Amino acid sequence: MADTGSTRRTFVATAAAVGAAAAGTAASPAAAEATGRAGAAARPSVAVLGGGVAGLTAAHELAERGFAVTVYERRALGGKARSMGVPGSARGGRGELPAEHGFRFIPGIYHNLPDTMRRIPFPGNARGVWDNLVAPSEMSMVRTGGEDLRFPIPWSGHRPPGLTLDDIRRALTALAETFVSVPAHETAYFVNRMLIFFTSCDERRDGPWEDRTWWEFTGADRMSRDYQRLLAVGITRNIVATKAEEASTRTVGTLMEAFILNGLGRGADGPVDRVLNAPTNDAWIDPWVTHLTSLGVEFRIGWTVREVLYGAGRVTGAAVTDPDGARRTVTADHYIQAMPVEHARRTWGQALRAADPQLARCDGLRTDWMTGIQFYLTERAPMVHGHINCVDSPWSLTGIQQARHWPGHDFPADFGDGTVVDCLSVDISEWDNPGVLYGRTAKQCTPDQVAREVWAQLKAALNDTGRTVLKDSALHSWYLDPGVSGLGTPHPVNEDELLIHPVGTLRLRPQAVTRVPNLFLAGDYVAVDIDLATMEGANASARAAVNGLLDRVGSPAGRCVITPLFRAPELEAAKRHDRLRLRMGLPNLLDLG
Repeated sequence: MADTGSTRRTFVATAAAVGAAAAGTAASPAAAEATGRAGAAARPSVAVLGGGVAGLTAAHELAERGFAVTVYERRALGGKARSMGVPGSARGGRGELPAEHGFRFIPGIYHNLPDTMRRIPFPGNARGVWDNLVAPSEMSMVRTGGEDLRFPIPWSGHRPPGLTLDDIRRALTALAETFVSVPAHETAYFVNRMLIFFTSCDERRDGPWEDRTWWEFTGADRMSRDYQRLLAVGITRNIVATKAEEASTRTVGTLMEAFILNGLGRGADGPVDRVLNAPTNDAWIDPWVTHLTSLGVEFRIGWTVREVLYGAGRVTGAAVTDPDGARRTVTADHYIQAMPVEHARRTWGQALRAADPQLARCDGLRTDWMTGIQFYLTERAPMVHGHINCVDSPWSLTGIQQARHWPGHDFPADFGDGTVVDCLSVDISEWDNPGVLYGRTAKQCTPDQVAREVWAQLKAALNDTGRTVLKDSALHSWYLDPGVSGLGTPHPVNEDELLIHPVGTLRLRPQAVTRVPNLFLAGDYVAVDIDLATMEGANASARAAVNGLLDRVGSPAGRCVITPLFRAPELEAAKRHDRLRLRMGLPNLLDLG
């Protein structure tokens, strides 16, 4: 954990020193005159290109260290993490119905993002917006045409005195045996595969396991359908939010390991499952922007980056379109590009790519659709107090009913027209499989057909055991992420795609520090310890970018603390043994083929 007190002291004590240390890349004379009329050195300026979690984190860390920061964001601060209102839905002095790109999930394996949240003041909270995190008590894997599986999510809140491989085996077995429809020998096989990964050395993870899909690693192709849907696919989608058939074993296994250790009370910031206690902007993003503004950060909303300009070995500016559509060039001493990879790589010209080959490698990174839709209900559905995973749904649906997690809100009194009592927020993870109503993929459906199809798939999963969980009569309205357009046409567009992790992806991910002396990268595609597109990865990469900038200018300011995923010390001996076996050309000791 970062020492937030020392971070704030650093801001006070080193603001002037940062300017002096960066004299070689000082602001323009005009800017220096405007900001330093009393004779103080000008603060070095940084343009942060992108205002999502990565961009706001970079701005936060830089502002605390005395830099002059301007954030340029094309649409809305918070990026994919933000919430929004449904236009035209407010009545009688209430707020608009709350909507979002997808529901927020901030698990206990995260450390860097929670540290930032603790440093964002919130009225009445001793630990800032971090105190707005609440823990759902359960989750459910919902079957279509079968019994649903309901799991409590315990949290002891303590660190066990010790941990053995047998402790892990028993925890994995207890989890796997919950899936009673999976044959016992398949359960045992899955547990063995997990133990193999847990005891695998870093070299095996970065090599053979990075080049093998999770589907292959778990032997799913030769197992029962229930094994495939529940253990290979279901857990993967619910915990890691990626596709077992494509994702590398390294990516899935690393996160599975972290979650299991989290559940055992090891290396955790908090419970395995946490959500915010209000719409995201209310609980987190708006207080963050307010705090950054108080630190001197400036924001330019509606400014779209078109090209990162390069010349004479440096970034010379960023070509942007302002809110009026006018072309402009913005300049600063340093640039942190905190844009999603599919948008960032469009802005890199040939000369810039030639200056740092890792930029060109980013063309090999892949994104896919994972987009949210919200259903507004006039009756609260009798569902679990937490997330659901519709493991048999063609469109791979996951969701959560939100009002019960927002204790500070009286939903009908605060939102909409007074008749809506809850919001069922659903993520659609599969956009290329045919649905059950129209026989079309989600991309081939119109927005109205998408809503009808998702509702039908939810009912097929939740209403199939003789109990009516979702009622048509209780459906007030729905709202689909506005980043999606052109559905039902030959050219659907998603402005907010999700980075995915096919085999070999690790070697394509760039470092935060580039070979261009005043350009740094931040975003969930940048190489950090957590090998998954997450808010934690975005936050950690921004910290790495800021540290790289501080190193480049020789700043005396304290470096950002970057906390890696927890490594259980009790497993290190097994990993060292595995490294010897790998170098001898042998499989893991537990890998019996």
